[in-house]
Formats: sequence, structure tokens, C-alpha cells
Amino acid sequence: QVQLAESGGGSVQSGGSLRLSCTVRPYRGHCMGWFRQAPGKEREGVATIDDDGTITYADFVQGRFTISQDNFRTELHLQMNSLKPEDTAMYYCAADRNICWPYVPDFYYQGQGTQVVVSD
Repeated sequence: QVQLAESGGGSVQSGGSLRLSCTVRPYRGHCMGWFRQAPGKEREGVATIDDDGTITYADFVQGRFTISQDNFRTELHLQMNSLKPEDTAMYYCAADRNICWPYVPDFYYQGQGTQVVVSD
């Protein structure tokens, strides 16, 4: 059974940074990524990285976030800079053996989420 566990969420002021991490065990699949869900809104993909190293970001990222993984694909990270209040959401780590961007909110394996709050 694949298990994902996120960490690194918190509260920051607008313009600040956070680094989210996700431990993924055991997993040897096609794609990993992050999606988020704000209160009252639908889930939306943030970024994915596949087993070829191809990276895709949502348009709203605008160069502010960086997704990365370790060489063994057991740690997934999301470095978030220049955070805005509209980035406030629960962020989820996810993985799937078959599909990738833009389907990250529907990935088969998902973590419990970590909360990010960005204040003005």
C-alpha cells in the first residue's frame, strides 16, 4: 500500500515562502504531484513531475513554485515563493502509476494534506 505524508505547511505573510515535503513509500510509478483545495472551491492541480523528469505547472504558479523529487523518488517537495493570499488552501501530495498532468487531483494515491495560510 502506497503511503504519502505531507509536511511543511503553515502561516506566512504575503510575499513569504514555504517548502512543502511529501514522503512517498513505497512507490515506483509514473507521476507525482501536488494539488490544492481552498474553502468552497474545487481542487486544482499545482504541479507534477513524471518518471522522465518532465515538470508541469499550473498557469497561476507564474514561476513562483518549484517542484522537485529526490533521486529515489521517495521525497517530493514544493518550494513556494512570493506567496499570495489566494494561495491559501490545503495542499495535497499525490501519485499515480498511469496518468499525469492535468489529472493530478484525481491521482489514485493521495496524502492527508497540509494547510497553507497566506495573510495580507
